Amino acid sequence: MAELIAHGQSIETIFDLIGDLENDITKSIAWSFKKCPKLLEKCVEKLLGITINADEAVIRYQVSEADKGITDLEITDNRNFYIIIEAKRGWILPGYDQLKMYSERESFITNPARHKAIVSMSECTEEYANNKLPKVDGVDILHLSWKNILDLAEEARKISGNSEKYVLDELKGYIGRIMTTQNKNTNWVYVVSLGMAKAEVTTEEGKVLAGDITYVDIVRKHNVYSCPIGGGKGGWPKEPLTYIGFRYDGKLQSIHHIESYVITDNLHPYIPELPDVTLSHTHFVYKLGPAIVPAKEVKTGKKIVMSNRVWAHIDALLTADTISEAMDISRAREGGN
Repeated sequence: MAELIAHGQSIETIFDLIGDLENDITKSIAWSFKKCPKLLEKCVEKLLGITINADEAVIRYQVSEADKGITDLEITDNRNFYIIIEAKRGWILPGYDQLKMYSERESFITNPARHKAIVSMSECTEEYANNKLPKVDGVDILHLSWKNILDLAEEARKISGNSEKYVLDELKGYIGRIMTTQNKNTNWVYVVSLGMAKAEVTTEEGKVLAGDITYVDIVRKHNVYSCPIGGGKGGWPKEPLTYIGFRYDGKLQSIHHIESYVITDNLHPYIPELPDVTLSHTHFVYKLGPAIVPAKEVKTGKKIVMSNRVWAHIDALLTADTISEAMDISRAREGGN
């Protein structure tokens, strides 16, 4: 079978052609619900505990209402159920303001359906989401993880026809790919600055607490590194890294392959010197592979200031004179992006 490559990425399913941004994921789910009624019925049964006839349902993609935002999906049969779906990529959940706004939509309030809910879809497990999703008075806020979707697609496949099975298999391959996994084929390194100050954490209550260890020593002593998932100032990556580089004292110190990672909202079990508290943001904790130390001094460069985080190819970092230069070389290779 010939290999299909689009924008430098191998295309394995029909949904990969749509893309893997949040809107693309929503489109793929919507199309699968339309073409595979058993999948929609399984999802509604899991969420609401009721049996529906998917043939009676209407699926609306990106519905706008004045002053009430744009929903990802709205699905209803105008009699038994009405669900609004908000899909996120990675370990992300919708916030209170967004959920409250959706709950106040006139179309949602006035619909005669007996069972109504706003549904979060993301990588987050049900247990995590149930503890973290905001509460909205008078509205059921539910969660369906991508793992749930995979399991329900497999259940639906057993009672679906051949054409539906094909779509479900494509969806399973697609969702499996976009779930939080490392890109094994990348040579991009995420270069971060390590400080000599005591490490700090921010709690759910907004308190900033200092640990009894520096950021540099977290790497040196425990051979781990932690950062928020898609959060914090400047925005951290939503997907796990493959390579990470550390700079301090004005130069690149080392590059590490990420051997494994966990997702947590308490860093204390992995870094005992940090407070045993629940964090305001969920974090990746990366287990670092052996250090790759540049053979020559690679200074930071003038374009990178303070604690700026940058991307660069691993070979460029190991051969350039500065991290700034490596960043420019890498961007030029990728067409300036």
